[in-house]
Amino acid sequence: MHPADERGSAVAEFTMVAGLLVVLVLSVIQLALGLHVRATLADAAAEGARHASLVGSDASAGVARTRELITTALGPGYAERISASAASVVGLETIEIRVAAPLPVLGLLGPVALEVTGHAPLESLR
Repeated sequence: MHPADERGSAVAEFTMVAGLLVVLVLSVIQLALGLHVRATLADAAAEGARHASLVGSDASAGVARTRELITTALGPGYAERISASAASVVGLETIEIRVAAPLPVLGLLGPVALEVTGHAPLESLR
């Protein structure tokens, strides 16, 4: 038997615990989404750099390949700011693809705060 002053406390406790549990689960899902977006962008940038570094290819082909991969995987809103440039890594001439995209803060929406790069050595027929 419960004393009269504890009536309804189970419902109140359940509501508080359920609210905290929902916030925790949604936070974990949002973290996973952010990590997925970052990994997808990094992979697309690296693949675009590899494509641009092939003999007979150029930086614009790498940007196009990166844009295609990101648009297919995440949507066109993530493929708006892509650039390519020549770089030198440890004395080796490389192509660098840089992608700036929204960091998903609320679902897939968020500020442009995520920047990833992909590098690949330039191929030559020497």
